[in-house]
Amino acid sequence: MQTNPTDELIVILDFGAQYTQLIARRVRECSVYCEILSCNTPLDTIKSRNPKGIILSGGPASVYEDGAPTTNAGVYDLGVPVLGICYGHQLMALQLGGNVVTAEKREYGKAELDVSDPGVLFAGLDAHLQCWMSHGDTVLEPPAGFEIYATTESTPVASMGDPVRKLYGVQFHPEVAHTPFGKELLRQYVVEVCGCSGLWTPQNFVDESVEIIKGQVGGGGVVCGVSGGIDSCCVAALVHKAVGDQLTCIFVDHGMLRKGEADQVRVDFAVALNINLIYVDAKDRFLNRLKGVTDPETKRKIIGDEFVRVFEEHADAIDGAEFLAQGTLYPDVIESGAGTAQTIKTHHNVGGLPEDMRLKVIEPLRYLFKDEARAVAAQLGLPDGIVYRHPFPGPGLAIRIMGEVTWEHLEIVREADAIFIEEIRAAGLYNEIWQAYAALAPSIRSVGVMGDGRTYAFPVILRAVSSEDAMTAQWSRIPYEVLEKVSSRIVNEVEGVNRVVYDISSKPPATIEWE
Repeated sequence: MQTNPTDELIVILDFGAQYTQLIARRVRECSVYCEILSCNTPLDTIKSRNPKGIILSGGPASVYEDGAPTTNAGVYDLGVPVLGICYGHQLMALQLGGNVVTAEKREYGKAELDVSDPGVLFAGLDAHLQCWMSHGDTVLEPPAGFEIYATTESTPVASMGDPVRKLYGVQFHPEVAHTPFGKELLRQYVVEVCGCSGLWTPQNFVDESVEIIKGQVGGGGVVCGVSGGIDSCCVAALVHKAVGDQLTCIFVDHGMLRKGEADQVRVDFAVALNINLIYVDAKDRFLNRLKGVTDPETKRKIIGDEFVRVFEEHADAIDGAEFLAQGTLYPDVIESGAGTAQTIKTHHNVGGLPEDMRLKVIEPLRYLFKDEARAVAAQLGLPDGIVYRHPFPGPGLAIRIMGEVTWEHLEIVREADAIFIEEIRAAGLYNEIWQAYAALAPSIRSVGVMGDGRTYAFPVILRAVSSEDAMTAQWSRIPYEVLEKVSSRIVNEVEGVNRVVYDISSKPPATIEWE
């Protein structure tokens, strides 16, 4: 993997598709680096990135709608291969003079694809394939110079290409699991058409990042906030490999950590990395600032601001400290509204940073997905206990309490969460689940019966999901007997709780965290 691999960059222009991040994931699975840019990105900016290829994503609009998203048609004249997917396929056809119409029969779901000419995209694949369609418009006739590669019963141009100009289009979605051959098609595009060598590996990422960090930091000191999670520990190990003793890590206990985590993090971190670590007990400080605050965005920004203030205060005592290293990942950037995405929630390490902070931020993992960060952490030699620990948000339990953060609420969530994780581990499910936790909605109380008496107490919400990169997620099908045991233990062992519910929402429409 490479932090800024300009030699082998695939640019994905986003037209608002729900699957755009999946396209990026599939390209990276081919060991080829890519970035998502807005479809409105100026042509000069795209050209300046010197991409090896450009992918036009799908999108929910019709190419004929007023205000439908578009891109500069000059992308087809850059001499760079272009692949249009779904909406991108239709837009390419329309901009280059093809005939795009509203389909008489819309096509959604699985479809049988007949390949009449394999060309380069379908080389080595069967003539009859299954693919996933989701479109209302269709390409009736391709532009001049294009060949038809595949059709379906309802789509006369399911794939097309101009091999001379290296322009290709597919009406279906190769990035989704419902198109079984999709990854191979994308590999054909990035390797055979674009000429990428597929050298974006964890070792290459580490080697290049080390050199980049050395150039950024020079002789300056670096402060890195660590929480024990994979993101912060990975970036700390990477920076330490680059600049050694110029790095000082600060572990801030803001009072919103999981049960026993403060002690465990210090032990794991000190043993695993042998890095200078300063422990700061800031529980009262954070809770005082959060008093009376219920809005989730405000909570995130307060916590982000306070983190930086703590870092700056301790950095003042560290000779030569100039930089703050953060474990920001690509999903953090996307969900915080950077680039093309709508703001879903402000991640404390992206939109939550104060404008007047004195330290200069370095973010070596900024364009990695979570599983890629895990691969880098393993490459750096971090222990499995850190590499495969479930993700934990920077604001901690504060965003697992839907309302004001108080010590009472924190203790309820902390104890319930510990029971849930303990039983998941005992059932051998921990490594099968991407993320599991307990949450609390303190504004809700329900009537219960305990010991023949009436109770009026809080419900605890359990959440567990499976995912590849946190961009999409499915709720985990935990066996009923495990959930029953968890529920029984929480009600009996956690004071103030008389009911347990299990969240069966997927992402989208829900997010993984409740706030």
